[in-house]
Amino acid sequence: MKTMQIFTPQKVGSLEVSNRIVMAPMTRCRAIDNIPNELMAAYYLQRSSAGLIITEGTSPSPNGLGYARIPGIFSKVQVEGWKKTTKAVHKNGGKIFVQLMHSARISHPLNMHQEAQILAPSAIKAAGQMWTDLKGLQDFVVPKEMTPQDILHARTEYVAAAENALFAGFDGVELHSANGYLLEEFLSPVSNIRTDNYGGSIENRCRFVLEVVTAVANAIGKDKTGIRLSPYGVASDMPHYPEIDATYDYLSKELNKLDIAYIHLADHSAMGAPEVPLAIKKVIRNNFKNTMIICGGNNKESAEEAIESGLTDLVAFGRPYINNPDLVERFKNNWPLSQDLNMDLFYTADEKGYTDYPNYKD
Repeated sequence: MKTMQIFTPQKVGSLEVSNRIVMAPMTRCRAIDNIPNELMAAYYLQRSSAGLIITEGTSPSPNGLGYARIPGIFSKVQVEGWKKTTKAVHKNGGKIFVQLMHSARISHPLNMHQEAQILAPSAIKAAGQMWTDLKGLQDFVVPKEMTPQDILHARTEYVAAAENALFAGFDGVELHSANGYLLEEFLSPVSNIRTDNYGGSIENRCRFVLEVVTAVANAIGKDKTGIRLSPYGVASDMPHYPEIDATYDYLSKELNKLDIAYIHLADHSAMGAPEVPLAIKKVIRNNFKNTMIICGGNNKESAEEAIESGLTDLVAFGRPYINNPDLVERFKNNWPLSQDLNMDLFYTADEKGYTDYPNYKD
């Protein structure tokens, strides 16, 4: 009987992963005081049979700590905290990238250090609200438009965070350029109305993203650098605009020139967002010659079909990994997936709804 391709090894940059099943990045809000801890290490260890784990969004900067209890990787204590996770995952034979996520305007002062600033390409407030532990839901605030010096500083923060990731034992980094955070805010003419070299044309709006990717790849190695994109995504108040296809056509061609490890393409239509058209997925796939990861609403069969069709090399699973820590084993053995999923505990602070989901055999 033919082995399914999702269970076969695959190269991601210079890394060989044991299967093509990726644990997608998911915000879980367990980093008390923004410091990775033992509980988080236990959570990732439980899921380390994935070919590749991509961590929850992790801020490269005090300015990027938008959500309550998300981890950072800009201080020594955070690096030491992350070592607990990377050691546990590697001891079990797993591979793990950290996702660098600067939340930019998707933030609130009550979630941030006192000296931090809420920055964005332009001073445009996002619609909606943000949870704060101190005062519950609060409206987003108007961010400060980044000066050229702020842009340069943010780029250096990404580089320092990527270097910290290697000190912490990560196999590489994923730059979060999706879901309405800093990098995607530069890409969109809705959130970026700048009139300098970082705004206006497609080339200008892609400039900061490409500068960050280039700087990180130069610092830690292009084979250890990936990026997440969400064309047509509407998360965090990112409305559609007429140049979406042209923007991602250009961006994916430029990313291909940089020869980075992978593009990770997110499609949130399974959760009610607009679908990412197959046509733009194929455009990005054709433009980018290295590894492709797709994410969003797949099961074992559709993942295998996407790999066999050539659309992707690996498939990332998000929500199924919350209550199925042994997802790879369940797929391999045709064991049923757990339907026990408590959404009220997605973003709470303790082990409930986090590390207490059992393996099938247990």
